[in-house]
Amino acid sequence: MKDDNRKHPLRNSGQDVEASHHVPDTPQTRSSAYRLAFADSEFLCQDALRPVRLQLELLKPEMGMDEQDIRSTIVLFGGARIPEPAKKDTARTKTLADLSKYYAEAREFARLMTDRSDGHEDVIVTGGGPGVMEAGNRGAMDAGGRSIGLNIVLPHEQAPNEYVTPELCYNFHYFAIRKMHFLMRARAVAVFPGGFGTLDETFEALTLIQTGRMERVPFLLFGEAFWRSIINWETLAEAGTISEEDLSLFKFVETGAQAMEIIDNWEPASKRDGIPGR
Repeated sequence: MKDDNRKHPLRNSGQDVEASHHVPDTPQTRSSAYRLAFADSEFLCQDALRPVRLQLELLKPEMGMDEQDIRSTIVLFGGARIPEPAKKDTARTKTLADLSKYYAEAREFARLMTDRSDGHEDVIVTGGGPGVMEAGNRGAMDAGGRSIGLNIVLPHEQAPNEYVTPELCYNFHYFAIRKMHFLMRARAVAVFPGGFGTLDETFEALTLIQTGRMERVPFLLFGEAFWRSIINWETLAEAGTISEEDLSLFKFVETGAQAMEIIDNWEPASKRDGIPGR
């Protein structure tokens, strides 16, 4: 973070952090009580400081993306276990091997979107991990553009993939704050086959749109056969647990080119539904 835009003459807190590393070694300075509060990780990790940690995790990526002038994003959700086609023979199941085609489609879709992006609008954002996430960041790099990775600390997934733009790579502790950052700048959401995490992200985003907590954006489910095999969407509508109109909140697509066409022909709600602009 830059600190040359301060509008006050007071001493920089970072200077005091540095100075605290060079104080005389005494029983008093060795005590945890003497540490600067904002530089004391043990203090910040206490249960009572959870509200502060939530705020910090919201602020750091927000300020970072503002610094990088990221104005809008294209969200890619999808499974971490889906291999690239060249490695499909190593997949743990035949289904995963067959789904490797969506790694290729995610990569191509991200390449197409990034190819016409100026690096500030419609920037690809993924979870920063392997599988479909890697494909999205890789496609952006194929086009010579930037992409965002919103990683999270997990026992089996500790490092972001190598294709994320380093200055746009963030790490999270809280799933909820991470999901907020996925959607805060979203101009479209593309969802590829995946597991629990992908389903969680998909249904939270659909719920926000359904309930009017988020504006409608193109919501694209790649792989109609996959999605229909795991969710009976029409049964939800027939049961009345969702409305028939809710089935229009998303579209099935198979290719990046189809997704691009829907995004290009998308009309904002104010035009499509006759709702006055806000």
